[in-house]
Amino acid sequence: MKAIRFHEHGGPEVLLVEDLEPGKPAAGEAQVRHSAIGVNYIDVYDRTGLYPGELPSGLGREAAGVITALGRGVRGFRVGDRVAYVHSKPGTYCEARNVPAERLVKVPKGISDEQAAAIMLKGLTAQFLLRRTYRVRPGDAILVHAAAGGVGLILIQWAKALGAKVIGVVGSEAKAELVRKHGCRHVLISGRDALPESVRKLTRGEGAAVVYDSVGKDTFMASLDCLRPLGLMVSYGNASGAPPAISPLELSRRGSLFLTRPTLFNYIAGREALDAAARELFAAVRKDVVRVRIGQRYRLIEAAAAHRDLEARRTTGSTVLIP
Repeated sequence: MKAIRFHEHGGPEVLLVEDLEPGKPAAGEAQVRHSAIGVNYIDVYDRTGLYPGELPSGLGREAAGVITALGRGVRGFRVGDRVAYVHSKPGTYCEARNVPAERLVKVPKGISDEQAAAIMLKGLTAQFLLRRTYRVRPGDAILVHAAAGGVGLILIQWAKALGAKVIGVVGSEAKAELVRKHGCRHVLISGRDALPESVRKLTRGEGAAVVYDSVGKDTFMASLDCLRPLGLMVSYGNASGAPPAISPLELSRRGSLFLTRPTLFNYIAGREALDAAARELFAAVRKDVVRVRIGQRYRLIEAAAAHRDLEARRTTGSTVLIP
């Protein structure tokens, strides 16, 4: 079995193609032969050591494929089932893997393996951001950074369907056109448009109810200034680096703001929570509330190239690796 692994933290050049034998699935596990693997910015954090882990290590958090073997005690799944998963332990960049069955969900008809691989982390992230971290209501003004990215495109479509006034932030006019095609009427371009002033103008001076910020250091303080009093700052990524440390007084002086730094795995820790979130996500995709855009495809052995393009912000939508 081919797998992408790294023995030291660093740039894309540390990613190596290695042979790895997955062995038989242990009790409670299923062996999944991957047909598509999702690429996410969290993979960059793992590779660089921002999120430290044991070395050597695999990479990747989401994938889809077919069950080829079952360990003892697994219930509810059979060999041949189409499944997808997101896992807190990196290691999806490979041809096959043994996975705890409690982390698997069945892929319904009407959703391809590529779509499933592209939405398990990104789509479930959008689900908890919009439905649980802040339950978006009709008329809410929301600000979405990196709106042309994998999570961003899902957020803007789903939020629009929920009746929100969506303001997307992108890095170029080409990306602005992409998010407009996905239903985002109000688009700001970072580096050109002054964020707080533009958001105030679009919201008639009120500010956004919630800001979804996956960029981090470069946008954090400006994001706070975009919020209305009692607004919620959701910092869920660090694409430009970790946000600065701030005093709680900064939240007070801007209108008693709320700040959270959520992670998906806390929201889907139990089987019931995972199943409920996946059902809502798959339903949104099947009803075309959310259109999954696969912007880039790479062979598994081209994982380093995928990372270079991701970090250079040359990607749009979701990126998948094909074994």
